[in-house]
Amino acid sequence: MTQGRTPGWITAIGMMSGTSLDGVDAALIETDGVEVRRLDQSVFVPYAPELRERMRACFGNRSATNSEHVVADDLTQVHVDAVNMLLEKTSMTPGDIGVIGFHGQTVFHEPASGLTRQIGTPDMLADKTGIPVVADFRLADVAAGGEGAPLAPVYHAALMKSAGVEVPVAVLNIGGVSNVTWIGEGDDILAFDCGPGNARLDDWMLRHTGNPVDLNGATAASGKGDLMVEVKFLEDPYFDRVPPKSLDREDMAARIDSLVTEAKLGVSDGAATLANCTVAAIVAGVNHLPVAPKSWFVCGGGRHNHYVMETLASRLGVPVRSVDELDWDGDAVEAECFGYLAVRHLHGLPLSFPGTTGVPAPCCGGKLYTTKKAA
Repeated sequence: MTQGRTPGWITAIGMMSGTSLDGVDAALIETDGVEVRRLDQSVFVPYAPELRERMRACFGNRSATNSEHVVADDLTQVHVDAVNMLLEKTSMTPGDIGVIGFHGQTVFHEPASGLTRQIGTPDMLADKTGIPVVADFRLADVAAGGEGAPLAPVYHAALMKSAGVEVPVAVLNIGGVSNVTWIGEGDDILAFDCGPGNARLDDWMLRHTGNPVDLNGATAASGKGDLMVEVKFLEDPYFDRVPPKSLDREDMAARIDSLVTEAKLGVSDGAATLANCTVAAIVAGVNHLPVAPKSWFVCGGGRHNHYVMETLASRLGVPVRSVDELDWDGDAVEAECFGYLAVRHLHGLPLSFPGTTGVPAPCCGGKLYTTKKAA
């Protein structure tokens, strides 16, 4: 943690590579680590299919392998490309940017064992862009006894302060895993991972159609969900655990795959069933919230799935909207978040809290990587 800096506004680039493995989001924000000025400038760089499969092969690795180091460098190069694209798009130079927030790619997450692993090469990113980088965001929280996830709640709350939305309100991110931030009066927030998000459906679509996504939820909408699979899915003890709590992308994967296989579902019915499981996990999470939210705002790729959004609204019985209706960029929120967290690191402000990760006390995190020139 960097100490003794004078608080001030910094222009930052935040970057996110989610467990959906679609690619890298990079977004520009201005912040003092408390308030935020969104600049509505972002880019997305997709992963090549070959790199995506090599990254997928790293999932579940409790420790680094020789091949993983090569993958880390290759995915970092995509982040370098994204930074350069964003600078070119905004006519900015590296000297205009105070810091990059680099999340890397989560490949293993088991906080109960004190382990969370994100691969990437932050010193390479700093050297190739000429911009200081903050990375390793989750390690301090897990070392202190927290879940290490989710980390976006403090950013969700900062954005929601100026949104004029009646509380309590929920911000739901549906990425590879779905997570919710519950925001009440004042600084009252609670957060946790709900369950599988897009991951199981994306993998199903890739396996059966060759496309890694159910575009707009069209396949799920054309099928019929298997209720018994959903009921058995909800028997997983995770749903009874009191939050804060978090998941690895592959948690529940074998169980869900087994249930769907046993049901002998076709492509459309399987897609509908997996989408319903995503929704069911989110709805089950309401039981752990202090008060049911009056409305839900959704970010991440899952908000593009019309079937998921409509089913979620039907089962929750309250408005469910995209965060784009708040003039946020729903595809860039998670990337922006890590720019925000990077500045909080520079100012010595905590990234996680007892109500967001279960860490015993507010926890600062991250590590600063300077360029060789700066060093």
